[in-house]
Amino acid sequence: MKFPLKMRFKVLALCLLCIMIALLLQTWLFSRGSSRLIYDQAKKENFSLLQNMQGDLHSIIKGIENKIVKVYNRQQLMRDLKADIPIRRLKERYHREAYNIATEYFDTSDRVVALYLYDSSDQIISTYRRAVTPRHNYPLDIYDETRENNADVVKNFVHSDRTTMLVSGYYNAYREKDLIRLAMKIYSNSNIGRLVGYLVCDMDCKAYQACIKRFITDENMFVWLQPAGDRTITSVGSLEGEELECYQDIEETIRQGQSEHAVSPGRNGRVFFRVEQEKYDFSVCALVPQALLEANQRSLTSSLLSIALLMAFIAFFITFVWTKSLTRPLEELTRMTQRIKEGETDLRISVKQQDEIGELGRNFNEMLDQIQTLLAREYETKLLLERAEYNAMQAQINPHFFYNTLDTMSSIAQIRQCEEVSLLCQSLSNIFRYSLDMKNPFSTVAKEIVHLKNYIYVMNVRMQDNVQYEFDIDDAALKCSVPRICIQPLVENALNHGLRNIRGEKKVAIRAKAEGDSLVIAVEDNGTGIAHADKVNRKMEENNLELVAKGNSIGLVNINARVKMLYGDAFGIRVESKDGKGTAVRLTIARQTMGVAEQWRKNTIKS
Repeated sequence: MKFPLKMRFKVLALCLLCIMIALLLQTWLFSRGSSRLIYDQAKKENFSLLQNMQGDLHSIIKGIENKIVKVYNRQQLMRDLKADIPIRRLKERYHREAYNIATEYFDTSDRVVALYLYDSSDQIISTYRRAVTPRHNYPLDIYDETRENNADVVKNFVHSDRTTMLVSGYYNAYREKDLIRLAMKIYSNSNIGRLVGYLVCDMDCKAYQACIKRFITDENMFVWLQPAGDRTITSVGSLEGEELECYQDIEETIRQGQSEHAVSPGRNGRVFFRVEQEKYDFSVCALVPQALLEANQRSLTSSLLSIALLMAFIAFFITFVWTKSLTRPLEELTRMTQRIKEGETDLRISVKQQDEIGELGRNFNEMLDQIQTLLAREYETKLLLERAEYNAMQAQINPHFFYNTLDTMSSIAQIRQCEEVSLLCQSLSNIFRYSLDMKNPFSTVAKEIVHLKNYIYVMNVRMQDNVQYEFDIDDAALKCSVPRICIQPLVENALNHGLRNIRGEKKVAIRAKAEGDSLVIAVEDNGTGIAHADKVNRKMEENNLELVAKGNSIGLVNINARVKMLYGDAFGIRVESKDGKGTAVRLTIARQTMGVAEQWRKNTIKS
């Protein structure tokens, strides 16, 4: 067949062209700049890695800070610090305070090895040292050996304007390892008043080293923590030779307070990264082997070539094997469309596939079914309209004869002092005038209520005033437009079906309320109720126009059909009822004024 051969040729040519252009473009772009882009991307990934590491370190230090802050809960200590009690008395009274703070506020997992409590004059009040042995020893006062303990950093911090906690470190000669040191000022109140003392907390670095190791992607990476203007706190990894000298140069630069942000990629075969911690003023620094960054570049180049070959194979496979299964349903659909176009409207496509073409065939069949349904409905609507026009013309035959006759009867009854008969005739005359007015299919809620009250008067005369009526009409609803004669049949339905067979007090409530863009009219009675209200609601949703056309119903079905015809299927009647507990019939229509409704009617007629 010509059609599938042409289709397959086009698909083949398009696939080959796309593959060739992609391969050529990939090669050109890669040779021009992808190498540098991949290298820069690897640097960004390592920088992001260090940022995430800083986040975890911040969480660890923040947790320790939250525990140190609890010192403010020791009210007696705070009062004595504020009172400037002599250091001798403070030492006597609080010589075990550091021990109490360390054991009460910190867990074993925090690895606190020493804790020092000082007054504002740098005089030691209390010291806690964990498990002191010749191998595990810590100073009684960090200022005893200032140089070895790196205590100058703490003193400078205490007498500075800085309010955040200090993160520092020192090398413990007994344990031959680095320890992390945190220092927090104690003020006369939590809102940073007068300095009354400070706490120094020394901890093992294992938790921080474990955090660093979680983020190290290569064993050749070297990572360390270092505050600006201070020594290295701790490090993970090993260096030697020129790489060690490179690290020492960078470490000294940061210790002197200078900003060392990067080292050229070729320096000693390593690339330097630094991510600063704003709150606690320390940085995560790393020396990453340049070869590690370039490994991603080589891996990506290999992956691109593999993907290109795989794409070429898949393209040829799809083109030569599956194009026939793709084009055959399209050919059948084209032939079927041509036959339907020529008049065979009962034809339908046989759909077996579950892909997009199968979905197209099913949608095409549904479209044909909907077209036939619409044509049938259009025909039924036209018949219904013609019958309605005929009935309307027949109902208009000399209506003035009825008006004049009722007016004459009212006058005679009034002359003969039959007031009830006179009012009854007037109400009937008003009912007929309103009902037979065919000029406009719309009215207002206010006019519908007047018409309803005339009907109620007639029914009260007939039923001897044994029904109580309650009106609850919002002012905003009175001016809203409604289809003519849509409220009175609801009340008539309540009287004939809801209240006819009950004894005792009978009530009917008529309510109208504007709710957003909708108008809700409800008629409620305390009658016998409906046993199967759900069946009535399904009947309203089906909206069978044949029942209206045959004239079998002029009540709920008629009103529901008119409302859906005027406003759409989203509106209409819904019944809420339980057997023996009364019924509520709710009519929902679009909220419009008479001007909008009249304009809508004119536009509909013109179309």
